[in-house]
Amino acid sequence: MAVAGCGIAGLAAALLLHRDGHRVTLFERFDHPRPLGSGLLIQPTGQAVLRALGLEAELVARGAPVTRLVGHAGARCVLDVRYAALKRGGVGIGVHRATLFGILHAPVRASGMTVETGRDITGCRDGRLYFTDGTRTERFDLVVDAMGCRSLLVPTTPPLAFGALWADLDWADGFIPDALQQRYRGASVMAGVLPIGTPHHAKAPRAALFWSLRGDRHANWRATGLAPWKDAVASLWPATAPLLDQIVDPQQLTFARYAHRTLRQPVADRLIHIGDSWHSTSPQLGQGANMALLDAYALALGLRRCRTLGDALGEAIRLRRDQIQLYQLLSRVLTPVYQSDGAAIPWLRDRVMGPVSKLWPFTAVQAALVSGTVGHPLARLGLSE
Repeated sequence: MAVAGCGIAGLAAALLLHRDGHRVTLFERFDHPRPLGSGLLIQPTGQAVLRALGLEAELVARGAPVTRLVGHAGARCVLDVRYAALKRGGVGIGVHRATLFGILHAPVRASGMTVETGRDITGCRDGRLYFTDGTRTERFDLVVDAMGCRSLLVPTTPPLAFGALWADLDWADGFIPDALQQRYRGASVMAGVLPIGTPHHAKAPRAALFWSLRGDRHANWRATGLAPWKDAVASLWPATAPLLDQIVDPQQLTFARYAHRTLRQPVADRLIHIGDSWHSTSPQLGQGANMALLDAYALALGLRRCRTLGDALGEAIRLRRDQIQLYQLLSRVLTPVYQSDGAAIPWLRDRVMGPVSKLWPFTAVQAALVSGTVGHPLARLGLSE
């Protein structure tokens, strides 16, 4: 089997398939596999997959427990999601993307499976991968496309209007240590701070600072320098000043772009798409890495349960399709609430949705949505909460 892509979905799939006895070759376009981005929130769903892999303990040790998601628009609290509202409790784990990458990459390296780096994939036909240098692989029984939303094995999707700047910084006083906090001005301006624990490259707890930014304004942001941007962030949220003081170079910030896409048919001849290659969304529900882990586990489970490859791939898709469709719909609905240039929707959010969301049963519904447990994905996969 070939696994294309050394991200969260690819590493998890490669490790699961290798442990099940399949002969796996992992392909990565970079010369040295590395993570891109900053903070992630690993939900109880993603934690369950890591638990099944025997990797949850390191996640907990390196990450930061998150018990709440809190959002303010001016003096109004318009978002307050508490994991305690879940029937079975639980927490999210804030973590640097590099930490999760390292947790998965270490056992992949230790496994002895074949990893080919510097392999820029341009196509896949009849179980063979084709590369920019004109070479191709042998025919594999199965190719797993885990190359993310920019995979060249799926149709190109235009990015959403809004992306986000991310920075990895030393934790500072003035923030709730177990909460993802956000500040809004309308829906076009948003800042957030997420505790991400202590990554391997740090000696003390860190925070991920993010700032919503339209993609067509990114070049202007770079041209105008850091000072105007820092003034804008501090004006919205004065408590961020100790974080902003640590940023002295634009290179400290990563600009992430997002897209909405769901392949109607994620399976072809000797090929399956998982993670963002199959379904990508805005980050509003924070499910990307968690969905990728669930997809990888569903693929392994389908191959265990079924005698033919076609049946196995069909089973993997069946196990995941309902929850994916639900969260894709929710993401499309919620994105304009937090990232758009409109005025009516954020007005309703701040004055209607915010107060109502603090009432039962909406408190439990919100917690279930954020935790990724709507649709009972763990029960479908036989994983424990």
